[in-house]
This record gives sequence, structure tokens and C-alpha cells, in this order.
Amino acid sequence: MNRFDWFAPQTVAAAAAAATATTAEAMSGRATDTAILKAGGIDLLDLMKENLVAPQRLVNLRDVPGLDQIREDRDGGLHIGALVTLAALGRDARLRPRYAALADAIESAGSPQLRSLSTLGGNILQRPRCWYFRSADFPCRRKGGAHCFALSGENQYHGIFDNDLCAIVHPSTAAMALVALGAEVELVDPQGKERRLALEDFFVGPSIDVTRENDLRAGEVLTAICLPAKPAHARSLYLKQTEKAGFDWPLAEVAVALELGPNGICRNAAIVLGAAAPVPYRARAAESLLAGRPVESGAAADAAHAALMGATPLAGNNYKLPIFAALVRRAILGAAARA
Repeated sequence: MNRFDWFAPQTVAAAAAAATATTAEAMSGRATDTAILKAGGIDLLDLMKENLVAPQRLVNLRDVPGLDQIREDRDGGLHIGALVTLAALGRDARLRPRYAALADAIESAGSPQLRSLSTLGGNILQRPRCWYFRSADFPCRRKGGAHCFALSGENQYHGIFDNDLCAIVHPSTAAMALVALGAEVELVDPQGKERRLALEDFFVGPSIDVTRENDLRAGEVLTAICLPAKPAHARSLYLKQTEKAGFDWPLAEVAVALELGPNGICRNAAIVLGAAAPVPYRARAAESLLAGRPVESGAAADAAHAALMGATPLAGNNYKLPIFAALVRRAILGAAARA
């Protein structure tokens, strides 16, 4: 690890002004002046120890007041500061009654030790866990190279959708539930100007820019994640499948949010697949199929089949298809059954 300067700003504006590059820009070689924001620092320090990024300065967000707070919005939504840890969010009494899928996802993320340090903003912004990306020996496309080594290499944990340019899967467990629940992100520049957009639109796929996963810009701070008020008769659930029962990365994960009408008729559905694509993957065909139907076993099975339409599994990950089919079906039925 190289030497670096340390800066601890006291305001969001000062932090934004000090940040001259995102981690993605620094890793792809697009930035020469590399002052990078640090929240919890778990992922960033991993990248630094592996000599994948060598910032000249770290801009520590820990001393900026307000970023570690959770507050209720006027419309009944929840405004979660980007520095709120996963552990603190999981303990908040307002979370599970309104946003059960996010509570599920938080409880299953990492280990208790990691949840006590990992921030929600950092969890969303962490970089992929692909072993080729994480090795300095492989100049892959996401680091500014010309080749995705996973396409013809070891790819059993890689994507089954949108995997022709880069086969990574998005590493954030929280992101799947947040997208299903309609979350937005709040971004602030050095002048204090706020940019707010749907979290789903914040993520960037390889066809737009293969070197980054999101639309965070140099000189911006992700200050909050905002959840809308819970609609009437809303239900949600998150499920994942791992290789071992303890702390492990998912082989497949699914977040489902439903709005139900009379007699269990689905008015609206969001079905998001994780460990499936470079960004949280909306199974829109499955969502459309559920709309207007009673949520029962036949509809759930049809939706599970529709969710996998267009999948392009690689040589080592075809096994993911039946796992996803089972998880989608179970998540739909489980969400509908929740009080």
C-alpha cells in the first residue's frame, strides 16, 4: 500500500470539493489527481492493499455531521444517511414493519462485525467481487483493459444476464431490496446543489460504461438513500441462496415488492434479481405477468419462468437458472403471505 494524505472535512460541500476522482476513475486510469472519498472504508482499503488503487489522498466522511442519521420524511418515507451502518439500520424499529425486504437483506449481509462497520452508502458503492477484477495480474475491461477474462475462464459465480461485455454481478445485497422498494439516492456537489434520482437509474451497465457501476461523479457525495412511504397493502420479501449457511456471497438472490388489491389481486410488482447481472436486474416480464392476477402458486410459477427469459448463462453458471426460478416463486408467495 502506498502512502497517502488524509483529509477530514466538516461539511458535505468541503468533502465534495476535495474529492477529485471516484474509485472507478482511479482504477481505470482516467484520473491522475486521485483524492477519493472514504466512508466505512472496508472495500476501499481492500482495493488499496491489493494494489488496485493508490489514491494520493483519502477524504474521510466520518466527521461530516448528519450523514449517520435516519429521519422520517414529511410524506412518511425514510431518509437514511449514507453513513448509517447496516447494523444501525437493522436495529431501527421503523424498518421491518415498512420495508421488510430491506430488513431481510440487511440481516443476511456479511457478518455482525462487517455490518457494524459497513455503511449503507458504501454497500451500494462497493466494487465488484470478480476474482479477475480483484487481481492486479488481470487487466480486465472494468479496469480499462480490453478483455473480460471471466467469459472464457472461471465464471461459476458470474452473471447470467447482460454478460457479453463484462460478466460481473453487482455486489450489494442492500441494493436489490432498495431497487424493489423504489428507493432514490441523494447526491450533493461542492456548491450544495442536490441531484436526486431513482437508485435503479443510478446504476450503470457495461453497455453504457464498462469501467463503472454507477453514476457517481467526481466532486459529488452520496449523502442519503431515500425510501418512499409504504403504499397501502404493500408486501415485500428478500431471499438468497448461498453455498454455506454462514457469511457467504450469494449464488442467487431475489427481492420482491408487491401491492395487493382485493382478493389478493396484484396491482403492482417489482422483482429484482441479484448475483445475476452487472446491476440489480429487474425481471420486468415477470412483473407484467403478475399484474392483475391473484398471487397464487400458478401465477408465481409463471412469473418465475418469465423472470429467466433472455438469460445467457456461461459455461460454469447454468446451475443458477433453477435456483433463481425457485427463489422467485418462493419470494412472490412469501411476500404475498406477509401481514
